[in-house]
Amino acid sequence: MAERDWGNQTAITEFIILGFGDLPDLKILLFLMFQVIYMATVAGNTLIVVLVVADQHLHTPMYFFLGNLSCLETCYISTTLPRMLASLLTGDKAISVNGCFTQLYFCGSLGCTECYLLAVMSYDRYLAICKPLHYSTLMNSRFCFQLAAGLWLNGCLVTAIFVLFLSQLIFCGPNEIDHFYFDSIPLMKLSCSDTHLVILPAFIIASIFTLPPFLLTLISYVYIIASILRIPSTTGKQKAFSTCSSHLIVVTIFYGSIMIVYLLPKHDTPRDLNKVVSLCYTVLTPLINPLIYSLRNREVKGALCKAVSKFVPFTKCAETPRE
Repeated sequence: MAERDWGNQTAITEFIILGFGDLPDLKILLFLMFQVIYMATVAGNTLIVVLVVADQHLHTPMYFFLGNLSCLETCYISTTLPRMLASLLTGDKAISVNGCFTQLYFCGSLGCTECYLLAVMSYDRYLAICKPLHYSTLMNSRFCFQLAAGLWLNGCLVTAIFVLFLSQLIFCGPNEIDHFYFDSIPLMKLSCSDTHLVILPAFIIASIFTLPPFLLTLISYVYIIASILRIPSTTGKQKAFSTCSSHLIVVTIFYGSIMIVYLLPKHDTPRDLNKVVSLCYTVLTPLINPLIYSLRNREVKGALCKAVSKFVPFTKCAETPRE
C-alpha cells in the first residue's frame, strides 16, 4: 500500500540535474579540473587517516578528530563529485527519485556532522592552549570516542528525519534541478504540494547545525587568541597566530557558505551564485582541509617522512619538534 501511494503521488520517476549545462564549451575543462580535485582530495584525506592510525605519536585527541575530519571529507566529496563527473563525461543528467533522496541524505548527514566536528576541534584546541593542566583529564580517550560517535549519530538521525519529511512531497511538474548536486532547496521548488511544513524543519535544522557550532568555534578562538597575546615570545605568538588563522580561514569558508545557502532569504538570489557558494563547502573545503589542518603540521610531516623511509631506501628524516 505504501509503495502504491508513493507511485500515485510521484508522477515523475527521475530528476534531471542540469549542473553546468549552460557551459557546454567548458565541459571537458570542467571534467579534468574536477577529476584532479577529486583525486587530490581523496588521496590527501586518505593519507591523513592512514598516518593517524599507523603512527603511535599521532594517537592524541587532536589527531583523532583530524582523522575523523579527513574520513568525513572523503565520504562527503564522494557523494557529489563522482556523479557530476559522470554527467560531464557521458552527458547523462538523469537520476532516479530514490537516488536523489539517497544523495540528499548522505550530503545532509555528513554536512551536519562536519559543522559540529569543526566546533569540537576548536574546543579541543581551546582546552590544550587555555587549560593545559586539565587537558589530559578532560579530553581522555573515552570522552573523545563518545564525542565522535555522538557527532556522527546525530547527523545521521536528524537528516533521516528531515529526508522523511521531504519524501512526503508530491512531484508532478518539472523535473529539472538547476544545481550540480541534489540539494533540498531546489528540490522543494519542484514540488507541486504545500512545502511550508518542510521549510520550517529545514530552517530549524539548518539553524541548529550552523549557528551554535559556529558561535562555539568563534568563542573558542577568542579565548585562544587572548591566551596567545599573553605569550611573551614574539616567535611563539607568530607561530600560534599562523595556526589559528589557517583554521579560521577554513571555518569561515565552510560556515559562511553554509549560512549563505541555507539561512539567507532565497528570494531574488542568483542561481549561479548559489552554485558557486555551494562549491565552497562541497569541493573547496575537503580539498584544502588536509593542507590547512594536517599536512602543514610538523608532527604529520614527520610521520609521513618515517612512513616513506620504510619503503624508500636511503631516505632520512630530520628530527622535528613536537607541537
